[in-house]
Order: sequence, then structure tokens, then C-alpha cells
Amino acid sequence: MTLALGFISGLVYVGSEASVVLLYWGGIGLLGGLTAGYLAGGAVSSGAVHGGLATVFGSLILLAIVTVTSLLFGGLVASFGVLVLGLLMLVFYAIPGALGGAIGSWAKHRRATPEPTGARA
Repeated sequence: MTLALGFISGLVYVGSEASVVLLYWGGIGLLGGLTAGYLAGGAVSSGAVHGGLATVFGSLILLAIVTVTSLLFGGLVASFGVLVLGLLMLVFYAIPGALGGAIGSWAKHRRATPEPTGARA
């Protein structure tokens, strides 16, 4: 999910204010983490870990693609700049991913049907 959202937003985002970049960053992290946390289920802390890891992993794949592309079309200096900035941003991508993962895990646990308790007839 993170990989798909990152790729689509990269095609849509042409360049604008820094607030728009942060909106994409937070939205992609939350939605990717939400999906990973919901699929992983379990405790809220487990969902947070899965959401953070999924967001970082998807972003790492996109970073590799962008770095190679900038090496081909922008040169070595541009590619190195993209790589360094991207690696610094990976740490910050984990924060909304972990938050989304915790929410997704909580939502799945909340939707689970409770087992009936009481005496059997």
C-alpha cells in the first residue's frame, strides 16, 4: 500500500509548497501503516511495529527507484543528494506509519466478534 501510494503521489505531485509535501508524507504513512496494522492484527503495539516497518520498507523501495532514475537523468551529484535526503526522511516516515499501524490494529481488534460467554443450554 505504501509503495503504491508513494508511486501515485510521485506522479501526481509536481512541486509546490513544503506543506503539501508534508501532507503527502503524513497521508502516505498513515494509510500504509493503517493497512499493515489492520492486516497484522494483534496488539496495538504489534500493529504499530508492523505499520512502521511496512511504511519504511515501501519508502525504501521507492527511494531506490528514484535514486537510480536521478543517477541516469540528473547525474552523480543529484543522485547522491536524493539518496542522502531520502535516507534521512526514512526515519520520519516511520512515525505516521506506526501511528496508522496502531490505529489499524486497534480497529481490527475492535471489529472482531466477541466470543459468547455464559452457560450453555
